[in-house]
Order: sequence, then C-alpha cells, then structure tokens
Amino acid sequence: MLAQQKQEIIALFQAALAPVLAGTTLTPSVVLERPRDASHGDVACNIAMQLAKQLKQNPRELAQTIVSAVLANPAGKGLIEAVEIAGPGFINVRVSNAAKQAVVKTILSEADSYGRSTAGAGKQVILEFVSANPTGPLHVGHGRQAALGDALSSLFDAQGYQVTREFYYNDAGVQIQTLANSVQARARGFKPGDAEWPEPAYNGDYIADIANDFKAGKTVSASDGLPATANGNIDDIDSIRPFAVTYLRNEQDIDLQAFGVKFDNYYLESSLYADGKVNSAVETLIKAGHTYEQDGALWLRTTDFGDDKDRVMRKTDGTYTYFVPDVAYHLVKWQRGFVQAINIQGSDHHGTIARVRAGLQAVDMGIPQGYPDYVLHKMVTVMKDGEEVKISKRAGSYVTVRDLIEWSGGGDIAKGRDAVRFFLISRKADTEFVFDVDVALKTTDENPVYYVQYAHARICRILENWGGDENTVAGIDLSPLTAPTEATLLATLAAYPETLARAQAELGPHQVAFYLRDLAANLHSFYFAEKVLVEDDAVKMARLALVIAARQVLRNGLALIGVSAPNKM
Repeated sequence: MLAQQKQEIIALFQAALAPVLAGTTLTPSVVLERPRDASHGDVACNIAMQLAKQLKQNPRELAQTIVSAVLANPAGKGLIEAVEIAGPGFINVRVSNAAKQAVVKTILSEADSYGRSTAGAGKQVILEFVSANPTGPLHVGHGRQAALGDALSSLFDAQGYQVTREFYYNDAGVQIQTLANSVQARARGFKPGDAEWPEPAYNGDYIADIANDFKAGKTVSASDGLPATANGNIDDIDSIRPFAVTYLRNEQDIDLQAFGVKFDNYYLESSLYADGKVNSAVETLIKAGHTYEQDGALWLRTTDFGDDKDRVMRKTDGTYTYFVPDVAYHLVKWQRGFVQAINIQGSDHHGTIARVRAGLQAVDMGIPQGYPDYVLHKMVTVMKDGEEVKISKRAGSYVTVRDLIEWSGGGDIAKGRDAVRFFLISRKADTEFVFDVDVALKTTDENPVYYVQYAHARICRILENWGGDENTVAGIDLSPLTAPTEATLLATLAAYPETLARAQAELGPHQVAFYLRDLAANLHSFYFAEKVLVEDDAVKMARLALVIAARQVLRNGLALIGVSAPNKM
C-alpha cells in the first residue's frame, strides 16, 4: 500500500473517532499494521480495543461505530473495498483493486525517484566506515564495512539527508612504525623467517613490492594527498615510512574503486596531532573537571558516564592511549556540524563505544549520550572449493577484498563486485556470515544476486519480445490486474518506499536485500503463472505496465546497494 493511501485511511479513522472523542481529552494515534494473515485484509487497526476501557464501552461495539463512520465517509470511495471486525475488536480493512493497482502509475511516473523521500531534508549525517590502517590491503572485514556503509549512506540519501561518507586513516602509532620496519627489512634483502626479520612485522608479498618501488625511487599518490617520492636510501626510515603509507593508501583506493565505493572525505589521525586537536580535547576534559592524576598517569572518570571503570588517557611516558584520539576525532565531527554520526566497524570495537561516548559527554558541550551511533558487524568466513580460505599469498595472513571480487566473478571484476556487495549486506550486520565463493559463481536460484538480477533480465526479455513503445503504457487501464500473483506483486511494489524508510531508521541495509529477493520471487511466480504477451490486448498492456514497474523497482533497489541490473544474463 502506498504511503499516501495509508495516510488517507488514517484520516478516515480520525474523522470517525472525532464524535466519539468529543468532550474528552483523549488524543490517540491511529496505527495501521499489516495483518499476520493476508486473508484478513490489507491493514488492521486495534484503536477500538485501545480506547474501549477509557471510554467505558464494549470494544466490538466501539469498533462497529468506527467502521460505520468509515464506510459512510465519501472520502473513502474508490480506496476502501470493505471494513470488517474480527475477534474482540480488531478492525481489518480491505483496499480496493483500483487502489492497489495505482502503485504501477506512481512508479512509472516517479521512475528513478520512486522510493525516495524528503523526510531527512535539511539534516546532515556523517557515516564513517572501512577506516583501515594503511598497513596492508583491505581484508574481507573491510569489504563488509564498505558494503554496509555505502548501502546505509545511500539509504540516508534516499530519505533526503545530506550525507558525508568519511574514511578515517589510522596513520599514527606503533603499527605505522612496524610497517616501515618491515619494508626496510625487505629492502635490505631479508624475508620472513630470516634471523634478521623484525618482530613484529607484516609478512605479505606486498611488503616486497613496496620495498622494490622504494629502491627504484618511484612516486606514489593517494586519492586525496600529496605524492610521495622515494629517495631510494634504505637506511632512511623517515623516508620509507611516508612512502609505504602513501603506497598502501593508493592500493586501498584501487580496492575501493574495484568495489564501487567512493568517499567524500578522508581524515588522517596524524592531522589530529598536527593540528593540536588531541591536546585541545585533553585540555577541555581537564578544565571540565572529569580527569585526575594517579600513579603518574592522567585518568578520565568515565565511570561518571556509564563506563565500568575509569580509563587512562595519558600514560606515564607521556603518550596517549588509543581512545583519546578517537574522542578528539568525534569531537571534531560534532564541531563540524554533524549532529548525527554513524560508525560502521567490526564487533571487536565494542569495548571502545562506552569510552568514546563517555569522553564526549565529559567535554560538557551538550553532545547527546548516544553519540555516535554504531553499526557493528561480525566476521566473514570465506569458503572456496568446499574449504575455508584463511590466507592470501599477497596479504600473507588474510583474504583480501580484491581476492574475493576476483574469485566471485571468475575473473570478471564487475560480476564479482555485484556478488560481493549483495552477499555482504544480505545478512544482519551483527550475525556472522559465511561467504561461499562457489555459490557466488552459480547461475541458479541458489545464488541470490543472480536470482534478483535474472528477474530484471527476464523482464527485459519480455519487453524485447513485445517490441512496443514503453511510453504507451503510462495511461493504460490496470483493472485486469486481479490474479493472485498480480495482487502479490502489486503489494510488494507498493512496500518499497516503506522498506527503505524502515531500513534507514533501523540502520539495517540488509532489509533492502531481503526485499529484492522477495520482489524477484514474486516476479518469477507471476511469470510462471500468468503469460504477459497474450492475445487480449487490455490484459497484455496491463501486464506490460506491471512488469515495467517491477523492472524499475528492481533497478532502483539494486542501484541503492551498488549492484548492477543487467538486461541479459
């Protein structure tokens, strides 16, 4: 049911309640829900049961009063077919066939805009995701973040928000020195296993690639930064370090491009120190009176804000603990005007949530208690040829996003990208996911992305066989669309806008994947039950309008999650 139709039904109920509530202070909200059993109607309302006790009336009698008024209201003509009372006072509403069929003309009229809303107009939101250390290629966990973060960003955009996608680079700290030491060791001719090989170190083949390019004096650039040119001096660790970081940032840029993910902004952790943001945040916390000195360290009273124990901010050696720059970074987000911030991270970051939020509360700047929001995802297990894959030769200790894209497409990057992006949002983020490469390569119903894309291609083939002008279906009479599979398909198409709104509100992009699978299933069922290109011209044209509308919604939904809609399979 279209949102406008739902609002019209709510208005009918409110008008029916007006004389009932006259003289009282009651202002109930009318809520329409989908019945668990579709045979009971299109929407249900329990307002009579809610108000019966307060009005001291029998709920069924009250329901009958409401139903009579709704049916008598001329505003419901053409919208409502029947209103029935069930059980102790439930009110079930059946919408007319014409109202159900109206979704087709709405879709044909709105086209790419169908499903979009202005609910978030004037609001801005920042989503931070991937945010990998520039110490190696992106792994499959980063891939899940990229798929989730980009789809969620698109959901907010579809609701009218001004969206900023941000990548936070952890380019400061011990891991960067470990990277530099690893590259230097490779440049000196050592390899993992040698007595001279440093510990800790990064052992993947990519370290040798960086070392060779450094010795060759090459220049590398990341998407948003200044180029770094190697001086070739393998003893100059201060030259190796920025070259290695920029090299890997460029590698990650290439991975993200292959994945079809673009960011609006890159934020460097090192800039927080260079610009004095970390020191400023610490001074603000000290002035706010939420810190204390103990055993030569500076502590933050995070227990005052719900943490299970106070946390060290500045260690005895004068360096900051890792959550301090996180607090500074999110303070900067707030100061940049982002009153809503969402972080998509691995579940291993769960322990930092309370600390970061406590630190933001402690600055006493009016930041909400739940700031920022978090979407935490669990690990991805990769299966290939019936066995778990844990190691990539290039990365050394994990499967990379690039590996997964290449494997899942059989060497076809575009096909692999579609499979990986769809698969990685096809489950709730907080559930572990087994990515089976063998399934991703299948051209059967077992492969969910193939199943959905084939629905789109099937419609394209129907239209190709028809050979007519699609523009001629806009004003077609849709009354022939009364078959059960047609009614189901119409209802599914009408549910798309509400699905997007709910997925955005619940930070659950997996709901879009669920929806697309349902839509594809209903399209396939319709295809096998009802022939489109029949001799009866009125039926044929109505069904052509229906499948064109279905193709549009499939395109819209797939585009939102970054997956293509091929015309042929």
